[in-house]
Amino acid sequence: MTIPVECHYMARMALWSGLLLFLFTVIGMEGFAYAAHRWVMHGPGWFLHKSHHRPRTGNWELNDLYAVIFAVPSIVLILGGVQLGWWPGCAWIGAGIAAYGAIYFGFHDVIVHRRLPTRYLPKSPYMKRIVQAHRLHHVVETKAGTVSFGFLVAPKPEALKAELRRRSRAGIRAPNSRVFAEK
Repeated sequence: MTIPVECHYMARMALWSGLLLFLFTVIGMEGFAYAAHRWVMHGPGWFLHKSHHRPRTGNWELNDLYAVIFAVPSIVLILGGVQLGWWPGCAWIGAGIAAYGAIYFGFHDVIVHRRLPTRYLPKSPYMKRIVQAHRLHHVVETKAGTVSFGFLVAPKPEALKAELRRRSRAGIRAPNSRVFAEK
């Protein structure tokens, strides 16, 4: 006996097309995250993001509201694509946004900032590069003058250190010997 299952949103789009759309969305989100971080969070949205550049005094910081803000389009697109009869690609795009958010949370909040307990230590050159690039981003405590705004794609730490040395402007913390001694 077969039970008919209505899955109209999937029937209108080939699985491979949906998976490609999902994958391109995840990849494209790095560009969006870079732009949002550089020109929104370190611009008019600094009033929320500055909490992330200060020592945290609890489990939460105002910057965490960005996770909620960026989750809204994902939820709306998934809902529209699955339940409201929108173009089915909307669901795949929403899922791609959510997947990027989960990847970002794992890298940024768990691995780099250790907001959840973990014994993971970066060993691969890629992971070490991402962690170091983000730590160099936090060398600057003001909204201007910092480096490395992307997250899953990061410039070489040597290039970031050289740029920070070149700028050597107000708002940069006292140089950490590990950060600035290496050339």
